[in-house]
Amino acid sequence: MSFTKTTEQDSHYNDLEKMSVNEIISHMNSEDKTVPIAVEKALPLVEILIENVVKKMKDGGRLFYIGAGTSGRLGILDASECPPTFGVPNDLVIGLIAGGDSAIRKAVENAEDSTSQGWMDLKAHNISEKDVVIGVAASGTTPYVVSTIKRCNEEKIITGCITCNKNSPLSIAAQFPIEVVVGPEFLTGSSRMKAGTAQKLVLNMITTTTMIRLGRVKDNKMVDMQLSNNKLVDRGVKMIMNELNVTEEEASQLLEKHQSVRKSISYGRKQ
Repeated sequence: MSFTKTTEQDSHYNDLEKMSVNEIISHMNSEDKTVPIAVEKALPLVEILIENVVKKMKDGGRLFYIGAGTSGRLGILDASECPPTFGVPNDLVIGLIAGGDSAIRKAVENAEDSTSQGWMDLKAHNISEKDVVIGVAASGTTPYVVSTIKRCNEEKIITGCITCNKNSPLSIAAQFPIEVVVGPEFLTGSSRMKAGTAQKLVLNMITTTTMIRLGRVKDNKMVDMQLSNNKLVDRGVKMIMNELNVTEEEASQLLEKHQSVRKSISYGRKQ
């Protein structure tokens, strides 16, 4: 099967340093507009992977993202947003990055080239057949990710991936691959741009849809969100006011008592 790294091909734009600011951002914007179209083409694959994630989570499993560099950071970002947004435990969705937590802020030399560390990182979280592991790699060739997905397959763990090259080693290794082919970057090889945007869009779909299917959303509201700051408390109060048709003071009292939008609404309905 032929494999071409479109993420590494030359930009369609030359002499970037000679462009005005307006020209640069206009061309970047034109390229960015192509990303949702590429994601749309991959939706059937996204759906299949999500169905498998939901099934495993309903049976007590967890979701792991594993990546390096920008891809690893995006996985960690998505995972870290799940507890505050949906009120789930911190270890339900876990993001792992080559080089460990220090690599979130600063690149760790040669970390992504390891073919054994990824599995060791998963073992530290007691990975099992109940879980799902999704490799995130724009290139689809990162050794840290590809080797881990292959090992997960051997251990009968469901695997998926998000990559931006067609027929990559990662796509071939993963049981449920998602390929979002966005083409060459505006800045040649800078896959933090269109490829990163594409990955973020797909990650949003995976966790948000999964949490909706797990009952963590009511109507279109985040009723299980953590009330970690004043903005979120105010949002919670407004949700309760709208759902129960009560005053702001009554909603605030309910929220203060139950410390949960869902529980406040449930209690209010019983009164």
